[in-house]
Amino acid sequence: MSGQNSGINREGITLGYDFSIFLLDLYRKFKKITTIMRGKVILMKIITNNPLIRQELKDKFTIEYINCDYMGILIKCRDYIHKNYKLLTHPLSGSVKPNETPYKSIALGEGDSLDVEALMLIEKSIDTANKFNNNFKTPNWNEKILKDFQIIDYDLLNNAIQNVNFVR
Repeated sequence: MSGQNSGINREGITLGYDFSIFLLDLYRKFKKITTIMRGKVILMKIITNNPLIRQELKDKFTIEYINCDYMGILIKCRDYIHKNYKLLTHPLSGSVKPNETPYKSIALGEGDSLDVEALMLIEKSIDTANKFNNNFKTPNWNEKILKDFQIIDYDLLNNAIQNVNFVR
């Protein structure tokens, strides 16, 4: 590997001019999209309970599908943040309230230290979701409406990850 600032350091991979060739090889080997944050290549992981996300994005991203409710996704993401993951998408994205939809998908990136801001945000999101759920539980929607909520969640995530720098 040649080029200025190329190589691997303790914090991750530092990118240099010629490093894009290595990244393309990495992508071809792992068939997953990786994001670049602050000059480091990090693996992006999507935590979801949405079967449409699992089906449509499994070849592009690392997907952790969990059979749980909206709150379960938030709690799982909090667990990952405690393991130094970063939030790449907002836990309460979109105008659909946590008690209206059963589906939630959140993109996380590997980090090297605890992201206190992300931890505070996910905790606040859990509190907000609890408030909504205490006032009104998620209805038992029919299949057509559930499919609509899957598409809404897919669109929210897909649009959000378009704004993150990915190696393709």
